[in-house]
Amino acid sequence: MSDLRVPRRVGTVLLALALCVPPFYLDAFWLRIGLFSLAAAIGAVGLALLAGTAGQLSLGHAFFLAVGAYGYCWLAGDPGPSLPPVLAAAGAVLLAGAAGGLFSPVAGRVRGIYLGVATLALVFLGHHLLLTADSVTGGFNGRSVPPLTVGGFAFTETDPELTVLGIPFGAEERLWYLGLALFALTWFTARGLLNSRPGRALAALRDSETAAAVMGVDVPRYRAAAFVVSSMYAGLAGVLLALSFRRVVPDYFSLTLSVDYLAMIVIGGLGSVAGASVGAVFVTALPLLMTRYADQLPLVAAPGSGEGAVGPTEAARYLYGAAIVVILLYAPDGLHGLTGRTRARLRRYRPRRPGSTPSTSPSPAPAARPKEHTQ
Repeated sequence: MSDLRVPRRVGTVLLALALCVPPFYLDAFWLRIGLFSLAAAIGAVGLALLAGTAGQLSLGHAFFLAVGAYGYCWLAGDPGPSLPPVLAAAGAVLLAGAAGGLFSPVAGRVRGIYLGVATLALVFLGHHLLLTADSVTGGFNGRSVPPLTVGGFAFTETDPELTVLGIPFGAEERLWYLGLALFALTWFTARGLLNSRPGRALAALRDSETAAAVMGVDVPRYRAAAFVVSSMYAGLAGVLLALSFRRVVPDYFSLTLSVDYLAMIVIGGLGSVAGASVGAVFVTALPLLMTRYADQLPLVAAPGSGEGAVGPTEAARYLYGAAIVVILLYAPDGLHGLTGRTRARLRRYRPRRPGSTPSTSPSPAPAARPKEHTQ
Protein backbone atom coordinates (compact mmCIF):
# COMPACT_ATOMS: atom_id res chain seq x y z
CA MET A 1 0.00 0.00 0.00
CA SER A 2 2.84 2.39 0.81
CA ASP A 3 4.31 1.77 -2.66
CA LEU A 4 1.14 3.21 -4.18
CA ARG A 5 0.77 6.17 -1.82
CA VAL A 6 4.18 7.68 -2.58
CA PRO A 7 3.60 8.10 -6.36
CA ARG A 8 0.14 9.51 -5.68
CA ARG A 9 1.47 12.08 -3.26
CA VAL A 10 4.26 13.02 -5.65
CA GLY A 11 1.71 13.34 -8.46
CA THR A 12 -0.51 15.54 -6.29
CA VAL A 13 2.39 17.85 -5.45
CA LEU A 14 3.43 18.08 -9.12
CA LEU A 15 -0.15 18.83 -10.17
CA ALA A 16 -0.45 21.55 -7.51
CA LEU A 17 2.79 23.14 -8.73
CA ALA A 18 1.63 22.95 -12.34
CA LEU A 19 -1.63 24.70 -11.48
CA CYS A 20 0.34 27.60 -10.00
CA VAL A 21 2.03 28.31 -13.35
CA PRO A 22 -0.83 29.41 -15.70
CA PRO A 23 -1.05 33.08 -14.54
CA PHE A 24 2.51 33.57 -15.79
CA TYR A 25 1.80 32.29 -19.31
CA LEU A 26 -1.93 32.49 -20.11
CA ASP A 27 -4.04 35.51 -20.93
CA ALA A 28 -7.22 36.62 -19.17
CA PHE A 29 -9.52 34.51 -21.36
CA TRP A 30 -7.94 31.22 -20.33
CA LEU A 31 -7.72 32.28 -16.71
CA ARG A 32 -11.45 33.09 -16.71
CA ILE A 33 -12.19 29.63 -18.09
CA GLY A 34 -10.08 28.21 -15.29
CA LEU A 35 -11.88 30.28 -12.67
CA PHE A 36 -15.32 29.24 -13.90
CA SER A 37 -14.15 25.62 -13.98
CA LEU A 38 -12.80 25.80 -10.42
CA ALA A 39 -16.06 27.28 -9.16
CA ALA A 40 -18.03 24.61 -11.02
CA ALA A 41 -15.79 21.89 -9.59
CA ILE A 42 -16.49 23.07 -6.04
CA GLY A 43 -20.23 22.94 -6.63
CA ALA A 44 -20.01 19.62 -8.47
CA VAL A 45 -18.15 18.03 -5.56
CA GLY A 46 -21.02 19.02 -3.27
CA LEU A 47 -23.59 17.52 -5.63
CA ALA A 48 -21.49 14.37 -6.04
CA LEU A 49 -21.52 13.90 -2.26
CA LEU A 50 -25.30 14.26 -2.26
CA ALA A 51 -26.20 12.22 -5.34
CA GLY A 52 -23.31 9.78 -5.57
CA THR A 53 -22.61 9.10 -1.92
CA ALA A 54 -25.97 9.67 -0.23
CA GLY A 55 -28.02 8.58 -3.25
CA GLN A 56 -30.24 11.69 -3.31
CA LEU A 57 -31.33 13.33 -6.54
CA SER A 58 -31.33 17.13 -6.51
CA LEU A 59 -32.34 19.52 -9.27
CA GLY A 60 -32.09 22.56 -7.03
CA HIS A 61 -28.32 23.06 -6.98
CA ALA A 62 -28.62 26.35 -8.89
CA PHE A 63 -30.76 27.76 -6.07
CA PHE A 64 -28.01 27.27 -3.49
CA LEU A 65 -25.39 28.73 -5.82
CA ALA A 66 -27.62 31.79 -6.12
CA VAL A 67 -27.92 32.01 -2.33
CA GLY A 68 -24.13 32.00 -2.03
CA ALA A 69 -23.58 34.55 -4.82
CA TYR A 70 -26.32 37.00 -3.84
CA GLY A 71 -25.68 36.41 -0.14
CA TYR A 72 -22.10 37.63 -0.57
CA CYS A 73 -23.22 40.66 -2.60
CA TRP A 74 -25.80 41.64 0.01
CA LEU A 75 -23.66 40.99 3.10
CA ALA A 76 -20.66 42.88 1.70
CA GLY A 77 -22.48 45.56 -0.28
CA ASP A 78 -24.81 48.50 0.05
CA PRO A 79 -27.75 48.05 0.50
CA GLY A 80 -26.79 45.47 3.05
CA PRO A 81 -24.81 45.17 6.29
CA SER A 82 -21.55 46.10 4.49
CA LEU A 83 -19.56 43.46 6.37
CA PRO A 84 -15.87 42.91 5.70
CA PRO A 85 -15.67 40.81 2.50
CA VAL A 86 -14.08 37.79 4.21
CA LEU A 87 -16.86 37.69 6.79
CA ALA A 88 -19.41 38.23 4.04
CA ALA A 89 -18.02 35.26 2.08
CA ALA A 90 -18.15 33.01 5.14
CA GLY A 91 -21.63 34.30 5.95
CA ALA A 92 -22.81 33.54 2.41
CA VAL A 93 -21.63 29.92 2.74
CA LEU A 94 -23.42 29.63 6.09
CA LEU A 95 -26.50 31.24 4.57
CA ALA A 96 -26.55 28.60 1.83
CA GLY A 97 -26.17 25.92 4.49
CA ALA A 98 -29.05 27.45 6.43
CA ALA A 99 -31.21 27.38 3.28
CA GLY A 100 -30.32 23.72 2.89
CA GLY A 101 -31.16 23.19 6.56
CA LEU A 102 -34.62 24.69 6.06
CA PHE A 103 -35.21 22.23 3.25
CA SER A 104 -33.54 19.31 5.03
CA PRO A 105 -36.76 17.97 6.66
CA VAL A 106 -38.06 17.34 3.16
CA ALA A 107 -34.71 15.90 2.04
CA GLY A 108 -34.64 13.64 5.10
CA ARG A 109 -37.96 11.99 4.28
CA VAL A 110 -38.23 12.09 0.49
CA ARG A 111 -35.92 10.42 -1.99
CA GLY A 112 -35.53 9.57 -5.66
CA ILE A 113 -37.58 11.34 -8.29
CA TYR A 114 -39.84 12.82 -5.61
CA LEU A 115 -36.90 14.68 -4.08
CA GLY A 116 -35.86 15.80 -7.56
CA VAL A 117 -39.29 17.32 -8.17
CA ALA A 118 -39.27 18.96 -4.74
CA THR A 119 -35.87 20.56 -5.33
CA LEU A 120 -37.00 21.63 -8.79
CA ALA A 121 -39.51 23.88 -7.09
CA LEU A 122 -36.61 25.61 -5.31
CA VAL A 123 -35.16 26.78 -8.63
CA PHE A 124 -38.41 28.40 -9.79
CA LEU A 125 -39.07 29.90 -6.37
CA GLY A 126 -35.54 31.25 -6.16
CA HIS A 127 -35.69 32.75 -9.66
CA HIS A 128 -38.95 34.50 -8.78
CA LEU A 129 -37.44 35.92 -5.60
CA LEU A 130 -34.35 37.13 -7.43
CA LEU A 131 -36.54 39.05 -9.88
CA THR A 132 -38.94 40.54 -7.34
CA ALA A 133 -36.77 41.30 -4.28
CA ASP A 134 -35.24 44.39 -5.89
CA SER A 135 -33.90 45.88 -2.67
CA VAL A 136 -31.70 42.82 -2.06
CA THR A 137 -31.01 41.31 -5.49
CA GLY A 138 -31.28 44.32 -7.81
CA GLY A 139 -34.06 42.67 -9.79
CA PHE A 140 -33.62 41.84 -13.45
CA ASN A 141 -30.38 43.85 -13.76
CA GLY A 142 -28.72 42.05 -10.85
CA ARG A 143 -26.04 43.45 -8.57
CA SER A 144 -22.42 44.35 -8.89
CA VAL A 145 -20.10 42.22 -6.77
CA PRO A 146 -17.99 43.93 -4.09
CA PRO A 147 -14.31 42.96 -4.48
CA LEU A 148 -12.80 40.60 -1.95
CA THR A 149 -10.13 42.09 0.30
CA VAL A 150 -7.97 40.16 2.76
CA GLY A 151 -5.81 42.16 5.15
CA GLY A 152 -5.78 45.19 2.88
CA PHE A 153 -4.98 43.13 -0.23
CA ALA A 154 -7.74 43.36 -2.85
CA PHE A 155 -8.46 40.83 -5.58
CA THR A 156 -8.87 43.59 -8.15
CA GLU A 157 -6.92 44.94 -11.09
CA THR A 158 -4.74 47.57 -9.45
CA ASP A 159 -5.44 47.89 -5.74
CA PRO A 160 -2.64 47.51 -4.86
CA GLU A 161 -0.31 47.27 -7.86
CA LEU A 162 1.28 43.82 -7.98
CA THR A 163 4.02 42.49 -10.25
CA VAL A 164 5.45 38.99 -9.86
CA LEU A 165 8.52 37.96 -11.90
CA GLY A 166 7.82 40.78 -14.31
CA ILE A 167 4.16 39.76 -14.84
CA PRO A 168 1.50 42.28 -13.74
CA PHE A 169 -1.12 40.52 -11.64
CA GLY A 170 -4.63 41.77 -12.31
CA ALA A 171 -7.95 40.49 -11.05
CA GLU A 172 -7.89 37.19 -12.98
CA GLU A 173 -4.39 36.31 -11.82
CA ARG A 174 -5.19 37.04 -8.18
CA LEU A 175 -8.54 35.27 -8.28
CA TRP A 176 -6.84 32.26 -9.86
CA TYR A 177 -4.89 31.55 -6.69
CA LEU A 178 -7.94 32.23 -4.55
CA GLY A 179 -9.86 29.69 -6.63
CA LEU A 180 -7.06 27.15 -6.23
CA ALA A 181 -7.07 27.63 -2.46
CA LEU A 182 -10.85 27.20 -2.24
CA PHE A 183 -10.75 24.15 -4.50
CA ALA A 184 -7.97 22.59 -2.40
CA LEU A 185 -10.09 23.20 0.71
CA THR A 186 -13.05 21.54 -1.01
CA TRP A 187 -10.93 18.61 -2.21
CA PHE A 188 -9.42 17.71 1.15
CA THR A 189 -12.57 18.26 3.21
CA ALA A 190 -14.68 16.18 0.79
CA ARG A 191 -12.10 13.38 0.66
CA GLY A 192 -11.90 13.43 4.45
CA LEU A 193 -15.67 13.23 4.69
CA LEU A 194 -15.83 10.26 2.32
CA ASN A 195 -13.19 8.37 4.29
CA SER A 196 -14.75 9.13 7.68
CA ARG A 197 -17.46 7.33 9.59
CA PRO A 198 -20.24 9.67 8.29
CA GLY A 199 -19.05 9.03 4.74
CA ARG A 200 -19.26 5.28 5.21
CA ALA A 201 -22.71 5.71 6.75
CA LEU A 202 -23.84 7.69 3.70
CA ALA A 203 -22.45 5.01 1.38
CA ALA A 204 -24.34 2.35 3.32
CA LEU A 205 -27.45 4.50 3.11
CA ARG A 206 -27.08 4.74 -0.66
CA ASP A 207 -26.67 0.99 -1.08
CA SER A 208 -29.54 -0.09 1.19
CA GLU A 209 -31.57 2.00 3.58
CA THR A 210 -32.80 -1.09 5.38
CA ALA A 211 -29.31 -2.45 5.95
CA ALA A 212 -28.07 0.99 7.04
CA ALA A 213 -30.91 1.32 9.54
CA VAL A 214 -30.14 -2.14 10.92
CA MET A 215 -26.51 -1.07 11.44
CA GLY A 216 -27.69 1.91 13.49
CA VAL A 217 -27.60 4.69 10.87
CA ASP A 218 -30.19 7.40 11.51
CA VAL A 219 -31.51 7.57 7.94
CA PRO A 220 -33.44 10.90 8.04
CA ARG A 221 -30.67 12.62 9.98
CA TYR A 222 -27.89 11.58 7.61
CA ARG A 223 -29.97 12.44 4.57
CA ALA A 224 -30.65 15.91 5.93
CA ALA A 225 -26.98 16.41 6.90
CA ALA A 226 -25.84 15.43 3.41
CA PHE A 227 -28.20 18.01 1.93
CA VAL A 228 -26.86 20.75 4.21
CA VAL A 229 -23.22 19.93 3.42
CA SER A 230 -23.95 19.88 -0.31
CA SER A 231 -25.69 23.26 -0.01
CA MET A 232 -22.65 24.77 1.70
CA TYR A 233 -20.35 23.61 -1.08
CA ALA A 234 -22.77 25.13 -3.58
CA GLY A 235 -22.75 28.38 -1.62
CA LEU A 236 -18.94 28.49 -1.72
CA ALA A 237 -19.07 27.89 -5.48
CA GLY A 238 -21.58 30.74 -5.78
CA VAL A 239 -19.24 33.14 -3.97
CA LEU A 240 -16.35 32.29 -6.30
CA LEU A 241 -18.61 32.61 -9.35
CA ALA A 242 -19.78 36.03 -8.20
CA LEU A 243 -16.21 37.23 -7.73
CA SER A 244 -15.29 35.89 -11.18
CA PHE A 245 -18.30 37.42 -12.99
CA ARG A 246 -18.13 40.70 -11.01
CA ARG A 247 -21.87 41.04 -11.59
CA VAL A 248 -24.64 38.54 -10.83
CA VAL A 249 -27.95 38.36 -12.68
CA PRO A 250 -30.94 36.08 -12.01
CA ASP A 251 -30.99 34.43 -15.43
CA TYR A 252 -27.70 32.66 -14.79
CA PHE A 253 -29.13 30.67 -11.87
CA SER A 254 -31.79 28.85 -13.83
CA LEU A 255 -32.80 25.22 -14.24
CA THR A 256 -30.23 24.90 -17.02
CA LEU A 257 -27.46 25.41 -14.49
CA SER A 258 -28.81 22.60 -12.30
CA VAL A 259 -28.95 20.29 -15.31
CA ASP A 260 -25.36 21.21 -16.14
CA TYR A 261 -24.28 20.16 -12.66
CA LEU A 262 -26.03 16.82 -13.04
CA ALA A 263 -24.17 16.36 -16.32
CA MET A 264 -20.88 17.08 -14.55
CA ILE A 265 -21.25 14.35 -11.96
CA VAL A 266 -22.63 11.80 -14.43
CA ILE A 267 -19.73 12.34 -16.83
CA GLY A 268 -17.12 12.37 -14.06
CA GLY A 269 -18.57 9.57 -11.96
CA LEU A 270 -21.07 9.61 -9.09
CA GLY A 271 -19.57 9.78 -5.64
CA SER A 272 -16.06 10.67 -6.85
CA VAL A 273 -14.37 13.96 -5.94
CA ALA A 274 -11.84 13.70 -8.78
CA GLY A 275 -14.51 12.60 -11.27
CA ALA A 276 -16.82 15.48 -10.37
CA SER A 277 -13.93 17.91 -10.85
CA VAL A 278 -13.07 16.54 -14.29
CA GLY A 279 -16.72 16.58 -15.33
CA ALA A 280 -17.02 20.19 -14.15
CA VAL A 281 -14.05 21.28 -16.27
CA PHE A 282 -15.46 19.50 -19.33
CA VAL A 283 -19.00 20.89 -19.08
CA THR A 284 -17.86 24.41 -18.15
CA ALA A 285 -14.99 24.89 -20.58
CA LEU A 286 -16.58 23.30 -23.67
CA PRO A 287 -19.16 26.04 -24.48
CA LEU A 288 -16.64 28.81 -23.78
CA LEU A 289 -14.07 27.24 -26.09
CA MET A 290 -16.66 26.65 -28.81
CA THR A 291 -17.75 30.28 -28.53
CA ARG A 292 -14.20 31.50 -29.05
CA TYR A 293 -13.44 29.18 -31.97
CA ALA A 294 -16.93 29.09 -33.51
CA ASP A 295 -15.72 30.66 -36.76
CA GLN A 296 -13.33 27.73 -37.24
CA LEU A 297 -15.86 24.96 -36.54
CA PRO A 298 -18.23 23.49 -39.13
CA LEU A 299 -22.00 23.87 -38.66
CA VAL A 300 -21.49 26.24 -35.72
CA ALA A 301 -22.55 29.87 -35.91
CA ALA A 302 -20.21 32.53 -34.59
CA PRO A 303 -21.88 34.73 -31.93
CA GLY A 304 -23.86 37.51 -33.62
CA SER A 305 -23.28 36.24 -37.16
CA GLY A 306 -26.60 34.47 -37.64
CA GLU A 307 -24.89 31.87 -39.83
CA GLY A 308 -24.48 28.16 -39.32
CA ALA A 309 -26.74 25.44 -37.98
CA VAL A 310 -26.54 26.05 -34.23
CA GLY A 311 -24.88 28.45 -31.84
CA PRO A 312 -21.78 27.45 -29.87
CA THR A 313 -23.66 27.07 -26.58
CA GLU A 314 -26.26 24.74 -28.10
CA ALA A 315 -23.56 22.79 -29.93
CA ALA A 316 -21.69 22.32 -26.67
CA ARG A 317 -24.83 21.00 -24.99
CA TYR A 318 -25.33 18.53 -27.82
CA LEU A 319 -21.75 17.33 -27.42
CA TYR A 320 -21.80 16.73 -23.70
CA GLY A 321 -25.30 15.31 -24.01
CA ALA A 322 -23.86 12.77 -26.44
CA ALA A 323 -20.99 12.20 -24.00
CA ILE A 324 -23.52 11.38 -21.26
CA VAL A 325 -25.23 8.82 -23.51
CA VAL A 326 -21.92 7.17 -24.41
CA ILE A 327 -20.80 7.07 -20.77
CA LEU A 328 -24.09 5.59 -19.59
CA LEU A 329 -23.82 2.89 -22.24
CA TYR A 330 -20.15 1.96 -21.94
CA ALA A 331 -18.94 3.37 -18.59
CA PRO A 332 -21.87 3.77 -16.18
CA ASP A 333 -19.48 4.71 -13.36
CA GLY A 334 -18.14 7.69 -15.34
CA LEU A 335 -14.63 8.75 -16.26
CA HIS A 336 -13.37 8.03 -12.75
CA GLY A 337 -14.44 4.40 -12.93
CA LEU A 338 -13.07 4.07 -16.46
CA THR A 339 -9.72 5.44 -15.29
CA GLY A 340 -9.67 3.03 -12.35
CA ARG A 341 -10.31 0.03 -14.59
CA THR A 342 -7.62 1.16 -17.01
CA ARG A 343 -5.09 1.46 -14.19
CA ALA A 344 -6.01 -2.00 -12.94
CA ARG A 345 -5.43 -3.49 -16.39
CA LEU A 346 -2.10 -1.74 -16.80
CA ARG A 347 -1.04 -2.90 -13.34
CA ARG A 348 -1.98 -6.44 -14.30
CA TYR A 349 0.34 -6.40 -17.31
CA ARG A 350 3.14 -4.50 -15.59
CA PRO A 351 6.36 -6.57 -15.44
CA ARG A 352 7.22 -7.73 -11.97
CA ARG A 353 10.39 -6.64 -10.23
CA PRO A 354 13.27 -9.14 -10.06
CA GLY A 355 12.93 -11.42 -7.09
CA SER A 356 9.16 -10.87 -6.79
CA THR A 357 8.07 -13.30 -9.50
CA PRO A 358 6.42 -16.36 -8.18
CA SER A 359 8.33 -19.55 -8.64
CA THR A 360 7.18 -21.63 -11.61
CA SER A 361 8.96 -24.82 -10.58
CA PRO A 362 6.55 -27.54 -9.56
CA SER A 363 6.20 -27.99 -5.87
CA PRO A 364 7.47 -31.26 -4.55
CA ALA A 365 4.89 -33.97 -4.30
CA PRO A 366 3.81 -34.81 -0.79
CA ALA A 367 5.51 -37.84 0.64
CA ALA A 368 3.54 -41.01 0.24
CA ARG A 369 2.11 -42.33 3.41
CA PRO A 370 3.19 -45.88 4.25
CA LYS A 371 0.55 -48.41 3.68
CA GLU A 372 -1.00 -49.94 6.72
CA HIS A 373 -0.60 -53.68 6.90
CA THR A 374 -3.62 -55.47 7.96
CA GLN A 375 -3.27 -58.65 9.79
